[in-house]
Amino acid sequence: MLMPSIFGESLFDDLFDDFMRPARRTVSYSNPSSTIMRTDVKESDTGYELHIELPGYKKEDVKAELKDGTLTISAARKSETNEKDENGKYIRRERFSGNCRRSFHVGDAVKQEDIKAKFEDGVLKVFVPKKEAKPAVEENKYITIEG
Repeated sequence: MLMPSIFGESLFDDLFDDFMRPARRTVSYSNPSSTIMRTDVKESDTGYELHIELPGYKKEDVKAELKDGTLTISAARKSETNEKDENGKYIRRERFSGNCRRSFHVGDAVKQEDIKAKFEDGVLKVFVPKKEAKPAVEENKYITIEG
């Protein structure tokens, strides 16, 4: 039984991919959400390991920011292709500019220096340690009873 993907762009993506459209195996700039920033999260006893796919991006294109307990990964890239014939006339000119961003709540107890990140072969690997949140001290608030 064919079931549509709950994460796809369209209800019919899964149904027609095999029959009517060529398989999407390369980076598609017209539909970057299909291949950019796919994320796997793996939990261990000491923390969480994120593997974020960023095909076509370089290390200098990627930024990671921790603010108010939220880890935000962003990537931005520009590309320009120019081809001219022997007379100097353009045969083809293409420009691409794109960016993507994902945010993960990691908690207020995690500090910037605790997070480790490495970019390798188009995959950003981020390690976020587990930190126990300090339990809030419960304050008793009594209501005055008049008599």
